[in-house]
Amino acid sequence: MKVLVTGAAGQLGQELVVRLQPLHDVVAWSRAEMDLTRHRDVREAVLAIGPDAIFNCASFNQVDLAEDQQLTALEVNAMAVGTLARAAAVLGAVLVQYSTDFVFAGTATAPYSEDDLPEPRSVYAQSKLIGEWLAADAGRYYVLRVESLFGGPHRRSSVDRIVEAIRAGTPATVFVDRVVSPSFVADVVSASMFVVDSRPAFGLYHCVNSGHATWFEVGREIARQLNAPDTALSPVSVHDVKLRASRPQFAALNNHKLARAGFAMPSWQDALGRYLTT
Repeated sequence: MKVLVTGAAGQLGQELVVRLQPLHDVVAWSRAEMDLTRHRDVREAVLAIGPDAIFNCASFNQVDLAEDQQLTALEVNAMAVGTLARAAAVLGAVLVQYSTDFVFAGTATAPYSEDDLPEPRSVYAQSKLIGEWLAADAGRYYVLRVESLFGGPHRRSSVDRIVEAIRAGTPATVFVDRVVSPSFVADVVSASMFVVDSRPAFGLYHCVNSGHATWFEVGREIARQLNAPDTALSPVSVHDVKLRASRPQFAALNNHKLARAGFAMPSWQDALGRYLTT
């Protein structure tokens, strides 16, 4: 199978390329290799390559900066998705588009399902939601919502920041009231490969590790698994931190639909344990 991976230099894209290359003919595009906002060039290049599957990992994910660079966020997170989707439709290719928990307001008290109505409250979130809609132009598509990614080669995630602080004994500020479903990149890649190989019903899936916790609880679990004290954790409320763009306070996602399709994501604690031993 011929596969195109966009955003191939990013956290998720690099892991996908590493896992896919032994199995498939992979074409990997980083931002340097293809500017996805050059829509005509992108369409022509995709049609020339003729992939059977496209994994679009490219994203403008600087949430606060997007408030000032609205056009760039829209071009990368939405319009480029439409270009890829329409090219995929011509080829009969499967498109895998990645989205975010930020499409929700964060006011729920139970994990969001795919049936819950989005309520984006930032430019970034709005652009990602439009990207979800445009992905449907492919016809054969999967939108996988992920959140709080950790893993991959970069080791610059929130989990990594907490790990480094605990190991060094330096303070790490963590939210006591922001609830997330942490997602291990390796598991997201496994789920991505599953949907393309097994072809469950096309559409939207929440692709996160099972369970949810506050970032403070995540930090305590990291300390427990490292057999280290959690005294480095400095709890803070989301209401005490001034951020330009709004974030959902309760961002947990329900992944039962993906499990019913045949892929059960491990718990975030299990995923964390595997990551910490690599």
